[in-house]
Amino acid sequence: MRRNLLPILALLCGTLLLFLGNGLQSLLLPVRGAQEGYSNEVLGLLGTTWASGFVIGCFVAPNVVRRIGHVRAFSGFLSLICLNVLLTGLMVDQNTWLVLRAITGFCTAGTSMIIESWLNERATSESRGTIFSFYISITLFGVVGGQLMVPFADISTPTLFMICGIFYSLAALPTTLSKAASPQPLKRARLDLRGLFRNSPISCIGILLIGTANGAYGTLGAVFGTRAGLDQGAVAAMVSITLFAGAIMQFPAGRLSDRMDRRHVLAGLSAAAALAGLAILVIHPTGTYQIVVLVAIYGAAANALYPIAVAHANDFAAPEDFVKVSGGLLLLYGIGTIIGPTLGGPVMTWAGPHALFAVTTGAHLLVAAYAIIRSRQRAPVPIAERDAYTTAPASTSPLATPESLSLDPRAKTGGSTPESVRPDTNAGKEAS
Repeated sequence: MRRNLLPILALLCGTLLLFLGNGLQSLLLPVRGAQEGYSNEVLGLLGTTWASGFVIGCFVAPNVVRRIGHVRAFSGFLSLICLNVLLTGLMVDQNTWLVLRAITGFCTAGTSMIIESWLNERATSESRGTIFSFYISITLFGVVGGQLMVPFADISTPTLFMICGIFYSLAALPTTLSKAASPQPLKRARLDLRGLFRNSPISCIGILLIGTANGAYGTLGAVFGTRAGLDQGAVAAMVSITLFAGAIMQFPAGRLSDRMDRRHVLAGLSAAAALAGLAILVIHPTGTYQIVVLVAIYGAAANALYPIAVAHANDFAAPEDFVKVSGGLLLLYGIGTIIGPTLGGPVMTWAGPHALFAVTTGAHLLVAAYAIIRSRQRAPVPIAERDAYTTAPASTSPLATPESLSLDPRAKTGGSTPESVRPDTNAGKEAS
């Protein structure tokens, strides 16, 4: 373990600091915005503009990295993120915040590409799984640690924004001062959404809907907690327990999906998430304990859906199409995270804060129904021939980039053909 992690220790330290700032900022903005009296539509647009900037960054930021190199680009992106969060604390204006969130999303795409390609460059086929799991843990602890800082300062002052800026500034130091060699230039995979849909309709439609639900809750969950009467500490606990519950659920859900039709697991988890959301919508819980328990159930089910849908798509994909398939699914997920908060804000304004879960419940019910329909139209891949299940990185953004996919434990060093993907027996077939 030590031999595998020492060469990337500086990068992992920078990653931890980056996600501490990311987690703090992602919770601070909606809570402060709600205190300022911003409408639900505007608070939802904070997530929409961030996701839009991130999606654009997935296509544009690699060119920046190719032109000036990884270390300079990483420092530049972090400087802009730091500048944006400080301006957010100084200029408390909803229109300014929307513009700054889009720029932050764009820069976050760049930092994500650099971190993940750097990790992949240092990984070997024997250490890739260890490094990948450790990276997930770092992002999770960073996000939750940042969110739990919210109750320790007055959100009506610039203090927490300044702390975010400190974390972002410190995040640049380990890689800037490190003697480790920079990774090779980023490579871009051409996406094929039409072919992706032919490969796995349920993965395409399901991930778009999963992104819609997760985008709505991820952006407006803190707004729901605030409008439901929870204090700052309770809101931070509510948002954090959703991540922890989802992280705990990853492995049992993945093991179950390896032993039965993944579409049945998708349907069951989607139904569980829908029931938890429906309970919040109908019961209108106001007590902290009730809300935390229900969102924990919701988070456990909802956050386990994405990697199962990806694994199902890869069950039917040719080895050489792995990056293309996963990159297309990430793009669909990103589109969903734009749709979710855009719908959630007006719905909450019209029907109250608990109506946020009308959006998530509707999306999850559609996933469950379509998964059952597809399971009756196409036979599952035999268990012995299935692709390996892997967890998805836990971060404040569900998005990643095509360049990050080679970090997956299934990929060989250097991004060549994954070893564990089954033979191309179903690739290119029309879905029946």
